[in-house]
Amino acid sequence: MSQLLQKTSGVLQLNYKFAAGLAYTATKQTLDGQHRSMATATGGKGEYDLVVVGGGIVGAASAREILLRHPKLKLAILEKESKMAMHQSGHNSGVIHAGIYYKPGTLKARLCVEGLNLAYKYLDEHQIPYKKCGKLIVATDEKEVKLLEDLHERGIKNQVRDLRMIDGDKIKEIEPYCKGLKALHSPHTGIVDWGLVTQHYGEDFKRAGGDIYLNFNVTKFTETKEGSDYPVTIHSGKGQQVRTKNVLTCGGLQSDLLAELTGCPRAPRIVPFRGEYLLLSKEKQHMVRGNIYPVPDPRFPFLGVHFTPRMDGKIWLGPNAVLAMKREGYTWGDINLIELFDALRYPGFLKMASKYIGFGFSEMAKSAFINLQVKSLQKYIPDITEYDIERGPAGVRAQALDMSGNLVDDFVFDRGEGSGPLAKRVLHCRNAPSPGATSSLAIAKMIADKIETEFAIGKAK
Repeated sequence: MSQLLQKTSGVLQLNYKFAAGLAYTATKQTLDGQHRSMATATGGKGEYDLVVVGGGIVGAASAREILLRHPKLKLAILEKESKMAMHQSGHNSGVIHAGIYYKPGTLKARLCVEGLNLAYKYLDEHQIPYKKCGKLIVATDEKEVKLLEDLHERGIKNQVRDLRMIDGDKIKEIEPYCKGLKALHSPHTGIVDWGLVTQHYGEDFKRAGGDIYLNFNVTKFTETKEGSDYPVTIHSGKGQQVRTKNVLTCGGLQSDLLAELTGCPRAPRIVPFRGEYLLLSKEKQHMVRGNIYPVPDPRFPFLGVHFTPRMDGKIWLGPNAVLAMKREGYTWGDINLIELFDALRYPGFLKMASKYIGFGFSEMAKSAFINLQVKSLQKYIPDITEYDIERGPAGVRAQALDMSGNLVDDFVFDRGEGSGPLAKRVLHCRNAPSPGATSSLAIAKMIADKIETEFAIGKAK
């Protein structure tokens, strides 16, 4: 009888995955078609109350929130690529995080918990496919159990819903092939295609009256001639121009370079770290039902290798963390010597690299020889071998570093010096708290509040 129930459960799980995959594919194809039509409809010259530079998830969510609050304003988004969410927003694990890891009382923790609730509400309202597949953070020895207990306490203080500590037998009920002494179970952690979500934010923005300019690579900000109602002119590398009263930049991997265009300082600098994923073979995909994460090692700044199911049914393993040779460098062959030298000579990177030099070389070795990651994977699922993995996709993280080599976790807003329009009318969001995708709608509310204050939007003049 138990075998029959197990087989039935397996069939139901496969049918659920198949149905969710079909819904995801259909939704993605529809939005991709709409983006192709958007690309041909934009470009040219316009005049706006506010222009948002950057069509990633934070820029799109913020532009949407501002326009929904102030529907009479004329807003535009400028995106340098042929579609939105081409970089960080479309190259990530796809996890909807619950807010377990972050120090209680911090903005990061509050935004993540609020962002998760807002995200699920938005996904349901817009019928965007997702899977609330849950997450296990697994301790494999007594030292990790102590760290796990500390994480549990953090999660409870952060008001993470239904978080519980479970033992090895319960682990097997949730993830039959996973082994561990204890684990934290977060049932409300989920997965979604955040690139698809970003496209939906863009569609909301367009329906509210906003304009989206694709293939608009911002290369310069200039002051418009004196007396103009639109004192800032934004230029693209192809000669396009947009004039505006105010500017918000949310440039992700390019955020510090955009800030420098209006005279802002070099720091905090964006240093690109590539995270490379492996793919689990189809024959072993049934071994992973939800997210399986390690207990983070407090000595290191990155989380470690984990198991992540995807909306298309694949299982991603990883990522590692290696310095990208280019800001948008997704492979070792993507090299930009100017950008690489810029990162290597930055004092903050040099201090960070010297602190984690052993960790850095270890990650590079794992990148070159993927079988070195098998041992880490087998800590949790012993039946995975080097023959069950292959190279997969990669993403690049825009890591903001201060001059001392510390990872910047909080908001960083910046303005140029002086009293001219480029200082008074251009606000740069150089960093937003992670996880940016999960927290995007909560972050958008804070940025909209900031914009209303900084530019006196919505106030009687």
